[in-house]
Amino acid sequence: MNFPYGSSDFYKIITQGRFYMDRTDRIPLIEDAGEHLLFLRPRRFGKSLLLSLLENYYDVARADEFERLFGHLKIGKSPTPLHNRYLIMNWDFSAVDPQGTPDQIRTSLHDHINGCIEQFKVRYRDILNYDIRPDPDNALRSFQSLLAAVQSSEYKLYLLIDEYDNFANEVLMAGQSESRKRYEKLLFGEGAVKTVFKAVKSATRGLGLDRAFITGVSPVVMSDITSGHNIAENISLAPKFADLCGFSDAEVTETLNLIVRECGFSDEKAGEAADMMRKFYNGYRFSQRSDGLVYNPTLILYFMKTFQEYCEYPDEMLDENLAMDRGKLAYISGLAGGEDLITEALNGADTLSIHRLSRRFGVREMLKGPRDRMFMISLLYYFGILTLTHRKTELGEPILRIPNLVIKKLYAEQIQEMLLPHTDRDEAMHAAKTFYSTGDIQPLCDFMEQRYFRVFDNRDLRWANELTVKTAFLTLLFNDTFYITDSEPELERTYADLVMIVRPDMRQYQLLDFLIEFKYVPLGKNKLTGKQVRAMDRGSLTALKPVKEKLAEARTGLAEYQRKLRDIHGPKLRLNTYAVVGIGFDRLVWEKSAAKVAPASTNVAAANIAPGGLTNPAG
Repeated sequence: MNFPYGSSDFYKIITQGRFYMDRTDRIPLIEDAGEHLLFLRPRRFGKSLLLSLLENYYDVARADEFERLFGHLKIGKSPTPLHNRYLIMNWDFSAVDPQGTPDQIRTSLHDHINGCIEQFKVRYRDILNYDIRPDPDNALRSFQSLLAAVQSSEYKLYLLIDEYDNFANEVLMAGQSESRKRYEKLLFGEGAVKTVFKAVKSATRGLGLDRAFITGVSPVVMSDITSGHNIAENISLAPKFADLCGFSDAEVTETLNLIVRECGFSDEKAGEAADMMRKFYNGYRFSQRSDGLVYNPTLILYFMKTFQEYCEYPDEMLDENLAMDRGKLAYISGLAGGEDLITEALNGADTLSIHRLSRRFGVREMLKGPRDRMFMISLLYYFGILTLTHRKTELGEPILRIPNLVIKKLYAEQIQEMLLPHTDRDEAMHAAKTFYSTGDIQPLCDFMEQRYFRVFDNRDLRWANELTVKTAFLTLLFNDTFYITDSEPELERTYADLVMIVRPDMRQYQLLDFLIEFKYVPLGKNKLTGKQVRAMDRGSLTALKPVKEKLAEARTGLAEYQRKLRDIHGPKLRLNTYAVVGIGFDRLVWEKSAAKVAPASTNVAAANIAPGGLTNPAG
């Protein structure tokens, strides 16, 4: 298989025999949904390839190649009457430079549209009877000339617009007053972008434009231009389009099995690889009425391309082409309540619920409005950093969560960025690596008490309980190069706080598996003060009645979770289990359970992970 990572050219993918996950059976559904559609999905989710599919299917210039392109696909068996019946116009607003003055941006926008019109003119020169006359200074005048040519032909126009909200995304990330002013001049009043969309709307009134399909990340621009283009129907949350972009679990498993056989691996290896991909990449739900989850297709192609080429998993599970989503989390963390929301999301509680997803909000709301929880959660959903679940609150409100482990990594990194100075991160990393290879949790707990808890104690966080303690540890321990790290994983309908299972391809090294249960003793409720507990030694802290009770609770849960993990993972597990009790945000008491540890590899590469030895299990 030739995986087309980074390619969104349907024609090239098909004619070169490259890997393609067939979505052509959705074309009749798209036709039935309406003539002017808006489809939103996160970055790198296959939207451009979808537009390329529509272009090749409807383009009259590709009529002679229909069988070659579609004969082996689902739509080729039963095409709709509209196939190859349109003149296609493409606009890609990511090609428009959003920097500079409003006049400079207007020039860039008009230059892009004029360039597309020139391509259109050449493409259909044998079909059109009217000579299109581009105006180099006014692309809307050029567009009118194009419409005149369309009307003189026997065909209608199908307009495809990609990344229509590119301007808003750039302004949002910049967050500067000058950027806001520039954006407002482009979209409000008679701004350049609004004027373009008004021209598109006007073209639908018998001037030759029959259909339009617009893609983007969020509904921001459509809200801001309102009357400029209020005819597009948003199909983004429709159940029948939930997997229009993205791969299903069955599709991923089927493809993975082909690679596994090509590499000469066993069926067990196929199951292992599928489980890896499921945990790191699956989990997106774009409609609460949809049962299935989907994978980010770019991440799937990134993984499979590497796996096929080397018969090994990628070292880094997060493709750096998606790592720029860190900027979205940084934006949210800078809003009132944003840090709390990001912490709440990472700790895995089922509390991220809103009355409804915002389907219309503009840049004014993003930059000047109240920016409440509904706004922030909705924005994170559109960015692909939260996703819908099938669950609802008692009031019927949708619950959202982090979709998978590669996105969870972004949250962990953002919380570190929020709370830890750069000078502390090397020390935190050293403590974490010591823990990975030796099971010595003491340096990690010392770092928590001396550095991390002081920062948490000064934050007005809603989660002042064991969830906050768990989140603090998770941000320091999350490492997708070594581990499949999960918080609140379901183990036969019960939940463990934090489980770290060594990645299958890293089990040859000196890395241990971990199961940690967290508890919390509030100070005031137990008539304690921070000054008191900071003065006490660990033995005295452990002897406190509320601490002993919490340790006993943790032991009970750990015994059950440990049994279930061993049932799942078998004798290969080198499991270390811990009960960790936070006493306010001042001290930690920990207890290590006796563990049956399988022999670790003595591979010399383990020496690069961490020095040190096991400490006293009594903690």
